[in-house]
Amino acid sequence: MALPRVLVLVLAGGAGGRLELLTERRAKPAVPFAGVYRLIDFPLSNCQHAQLSDVWVSVQFHPTSLSQHLANGRPWDLDRTTGGLLVLPPYQGTERAGWVSGTANSLWRYSPLIRDFDAEALVVVSSDAVYELDYREVVDGHLDSGAEVTMVTTEVAADDAARYGIVEVGEGDRIRDYAYKPDEPRTTTATNEVFVFSPDPTLDRLEALAAEHGEDGLEDLGSHLLPAQTSDGLARAHPLTGYWRDVGTVDAYWAAHQDFRSPEPPLDLDHPRWPVHTRGGRHSAARVLRGAEVEDSLVSGGTRVAGRVIGSVLSPGVVVEEGAVVVDSVLLPGVRVRAGATVTRTVLDDRVDVGEGASVGGEGEVTLVGREATVAAGSELRAGARFPDPDDDEA
Repeated sequence: MALPRVLVLVLAGGAGGRLELLTERRAKPAVPFAGVYRLIDFPLSNCQHAQLSDVWVSVQFHPTSLSQHLANGRPWDLDRTTGGLLVLPPYQGTERAGWVSGTANSLWRYSPLIRDFDAEALVVVSSDAVYELDYREVVDGHLDSGAEVTMVTTEVAADDAARYGIVEVGEGDRIRDYAYKPDEPRTTTATNEVFVFSPDPTLDRLEALAAEHGEDGLEDLGSHLLPAQTSDGLARAHPLTGYWRDVGTVDAYWAAHQDFRSPEPPLDLDHPRWPVHTRGGRHSAARVLRGAEVEDSLVSGGTRVAGRVIGSVLSPGVVVEEGAVVVDSVLLPGVRVRAGATVTRTVLDDRVDVGEGASVGGEGEVTLVGREATVAAGSELRAGARFPDPDDDEA
């Protein structure tokens, strides 16, 4: 029996403003994670393991940073003569051309291409979360259900639920209520930005909504489309019971790294059944020098540690000099922490240089230092600081 024809659309075009300095010069899906990965590696690896080989990636902000990583799709077996990886940038020349103003608006702009592809199921995913999921299993359940949309759901903390689309699930996994980022969530069951749509009825509905609200008024999928499908009784839930973490804020990004440097991480990123693949350069082995102390940390290839590293994640090319101390922090590629400096509860972006004897961060809110910044020797950045200060750039 032939497998159903499935198209995957990865929405990778958002500005990612909640990640602040981390997305100032890179696309959100290109943000590094766990040393050697990028956020987009998780949905693309899910596609590979589900044997879904027609994958379109919609890009918008800082597209070069993402295109360099995607290359031709080879790490995820998407470098094919027919099908495979297709990158969709903003374009001019048709009535659907222009800048995308939301996830539903993006779907509307690509709808002629989607119709031409003639898929039986359309999988729409974001790329700012860390998880493993068999998209094929979700597709099969959707096609058997008669629903117009299947929303993958997960449980979130009550004090965080207002950031998500929140659902109430009834008998037979039917969704009986959907609220987009409600002020007072009625449940803690959230959609995790993985959807399977029946293409033609969904796109027909989207055309009607565009006529009613205007193309820019479509906004996000949760603004009009998903509520309409829910109110017509055509939405169902597919619960994800395993690990899922939205890393779209600085605090969540830092916390997810703490999950993965634990003795028993929530996902085995090298599991032979479901490894997460990435496009990475070749790095030499990590060097831990005499007198160095490394505890409860992830240390990538190409790093050199002569100081003390505790509860942290070191990306390729990081150097921690003798006498330097790094605690509960995430250091992205090429960071150098010089002798006598201390870094605590901090995210340091690419090629940050922390000068000798400097003090960065502390107990309290997570500190963030932007790409290629230099923290002067002997200076102090308090806990929760942002450096360079974004307000200085706006002045």
